[in-house]
Amino acid sequence: RATARALDAAAAHLADPGPRTRHAAAAAVHAAWQSLLAAGHPTPTRRALERLVVHAETATAGAVPDTFPGDLPAAPVLAPDPDRLRSWARQTRARGPVPTPPPAPGTSDELFGIESERAARRATGRRDARRALLRSLAPGSPLLPIGVRALIGCALAGYVSQAAGVGRPYWAIVTAASLYQANVTLSWNRALQRTLGNLIGVLVFAAVLPVSRTGPLALIGFCLFFGFAAEALITRNYWLGSVAVTPMALLVLEFGGTHPAGELIGDRVLDTVIGAGTGLLAAVLVTNRRAGGRLEKALAATELARARAVSALAEPRTDPAALDAARRGLTGSLVELRDADDTAAGEWWQRALPQEQVLAAERAGHRTLAATATRQGLLAPAPENGAV
Repeated sequence: RATARALDAAAAHLADPGPRTRHAAAAAVHAAWQSLLAAGHPTPTRRALERLVVHAETATAGAVPDTFPGDLPAAPVLAPDPDRLRSWARQTRARGPVPTPPPAPGTSDELFGIESERAARRATGRRDARRALLRSLAPGSPLLPIGVRALIGCALAGYVSQAAGVGRPYWAIVTAASLYQANVTLSWNRALQRTLGNLIGVLVFAAVLPVSRTGPLALIGFCLFFGFAAEALITRNYWLGSVAVTPMALLVLEFGGTHPAGELIGDRVLDTVIGAGTGLLAAVLVTNRRAGGRLEKALAATELARARAVSALAEPRTDPAALDAARRGLTGSLVELRDADDTAAGEWWQRALPQEQVLAAERAGHRTLAATATRQGLLAPAPENGAV
């Protein structure tokens, strides 16, 4: 779906060039790359989707300045036909195979850059994770507002639930805590999924409760079933996982003794609504304007890392260790840039984000990564009109 949206946005930009359509296309292309990076190990289908995103990116780049002083030469940009892009988008959304058009200019460099980012994410060790955690807790960190949201939202959910006379206010606290993601948009989506899953899960609990009270084996069997379903579904679809978690949590209370069904259902529904409402209220009230500053710093760091890599490539006799360090530094800066842009794009009350500059920096960074890899012998030069 993200790839199809990128193709449609690129087609709209080609049909009606302008700042608004260019910005929308750049944001859609970036969202598609983010989705593909988060999808995990590349499969043949995901590789085909990546090639389609390169076509959308190439169409968008016609009006995006993606060169810098001293940059390496880029492949010429040949804008595809808007109708063809829309046709690919329709085929991508359909149930048939993903379309496989000829590679766009720069496909090999772009895919190598994306694979380098994916490898850098996998190679992050525990020491790097601890350093990142300490940086996130330091004063001025863009992640601190998210911690403040969680603190205020959970406290408010507990107080409101207790004031409402709910017997188990910790359910509201857990609901509020589960909402907080990297930005307000993701938190809103999580709130919808959590609320929908809990309400449907309550109905499932009401349906299986009479059967579970027929004997201990029935109660244990239902708990095992819902526990397995929660583990199987929660990482694939959060609201489906919540449908399984809710009846399991309610059935666990039955091990300590029977409780009135109406009381359990009422408490769960009320706590879900209170927790989701207060959690979202805290997310909206506590703004995170530092996310835009993080994006600007990441963009500047990426341009600096690219300049270092280009300078290393320009040396007649490049030190292999220096070139490798430049390549790794550029890869890390591209990963940070993508994460920063993804976080800032979902925050409200932000100044306009430099989406075009981010897209241009990513494209140029991927070309430079491919050039450094070619110099190191990690990537063989590939023709743009052949198979990639």
